[in-house]
Amino acid sequence: MSKISILWADDEIDLLKPQIMFLESKGYTVTGVTNGVDAIDSMKENNYDVVFLDESMPGLSGLETLPKIKEINQHVPIVMITKNEQEDLMDEAIGSSISDYLIKPVKPQQIQLTLKRLIDNKRLVSEKTSSNYQQEFQKLMMTFSDDLDFTEWTEAYKKLVYWELELGKSDTENMQDILAMQKSEANKEFYKFVQKNYESWFANPDDAPTMSHNLIKEKVLPDLNENPTLLVVIDNLRYDQWKMLEPSLSEYFRIDSEEMFYSILPTATQYSRNAIFAGLTPKEIHEYYPDYWKFDFDEGGKNMFEKDLFEAQLDRLYRKEVKSSYFKVTNHQKGKELEDNIHNMLQNDLSVIVYNFVDMLSHARTEMEVLKELASDESAYRSLTLSWFEHSPLFNALKKIADQKINLIVTTDHGTIRVQKPIKVVGDRNTTTNLRYKEGKNLQYSKKEIYEVKEPFKVGLPRPHLSSTYIFTREYDFFAYPNNYNHYVKYFKDTFQHGGISLEEMIIPFVKLSSK
Repeated sequence: MSKISILWADDEIDLLKPQIMFLESKGYTVTGVTNGVDAIDSMKENNYDVVFLDESMPGLSGLETLPKIKEINQHVPIVMITKNEQEDLMDEAIGSSISDYLIKPVKPQQIQLTLKRLIDNKRLVSEKTSSNYQQEFQKLMMTFSDDLDFTEWTEAYKKLVYWELELGKSDTENMQDILAMQKSEANKEFYKFVQKNYESWFANPDDAPTMSHNLIKEKVLPDLNENPTLLVVIDNLRYDQWKMLEPSLSEYFRIDSEEMFYSILPTATQYSRNAIFAGLTPKEIHEYYPDYWKFDFDEGGKNMFEKDLFEAQLDRLYRKEVKSSYFKVTNHQKGKELEDNIHNMLQNDLSVIVYNFVDMLSHARTEMEVLKELASDESAYRSLTLSWFEHSPLFNALKKIADQKINLIVTTDHGTIRVQKPIKVVGDRNTTTNLRYKEGKNLQYSKKEIYEVKEPFKVGLPRPHLSSTYIFTREYDFFAYPNNYNHYVKYFKDTFQHGGISLEEMIIPFVKLSSK
């Protein structure tokens, strides 16, 4: 490892020889200058890892020198050293993007501690994070082997996401590989759990988690109050993606609670989001509102009647009149309309905003080579989601009403998973095209690799034909047809899909926020 180089600008640099000698004895190299002009010139000629800048130098002061150094190297950490503890001076220095400040007289140990924090921080954090995860690894593995209930699976998944994000920050590739293996093991066990319990959740809803079709009844309507409520459904938003958005939203809103609920199967918009707004299973929607339900093989959009289903649910469940609105964003122009009209929604008791961008992003990834590069792995996919959100009309709209007394709910319809392993399936031309689930009459497949539902009514699904069967993939699998198999596999491998059984697709966030 090369020596860390320091530029130290102070008009009393000769008096700092003991501190400089101490740093050099610890392996640092120090260049001393006596004024701001020389500091700027030295920056132009050399690359420094850290700059120590005296605030009260004659000529150019430290605060005047600082922006000129930032023009040369905007990323170099700058530590302001001052005799003055005035609050306005500190505010100005911190506002000018200094990395730290020290009050004279500075002790050598103080300087070394500052350098460790600035230079070695990432390495030290990586080592500590890796060590902590190694201690947690065995506990998590033992947890997955237990007979977990749906609440315990939620907590286990949240822990996995926590470590995934922490290890991602600390750049520990070996540990990230181990975590990926652990997530794979967790998904294997979660698949067994769903296979064993899913049908019973419909037979005994009192012993089931909150699911798509009872989300509004259990989580939204009981908390309506005098403040307007905005229910924002960002489609296809996994829990790890929510955790990326959380810091941005928490600047403007207070996070009151972070809960999770289970998406129904298939974890696909047509099923899960229609179920959310109808407050009914897909089977019940088909029975009670046949004009609002389309099967996979039917022509036309499958989510065209969410507003009607939502209003019918309110009429059915809520005794007193609820003034509501529904707004769906499917393109940037609709997003700008939302941004322009967001204040009008505050006239309602309950307003729904459906934002389709993440779904478009995940599906577009299979169509556009540039997005395949941008979202090449989980970390890149999270970063892309955050970048979209921070520049989106949705975030702009929410910022506009952050100073109003509102209740904000952020949730989703289902998550996604990056698929890896192809599973062969054969079906007729009316078979569902989704890669993570299939519905059809004459499906041929290996039973040991899928969750098979031969009696759809038992899990809240409609049956288009008497012999209709639903099949669902597990973990990182995806369905592939034998025809042109290699091309098909190459095209879809490593893309983000949904419809099947995984922690990422089924256990999804429901977050309540309020005005600060």
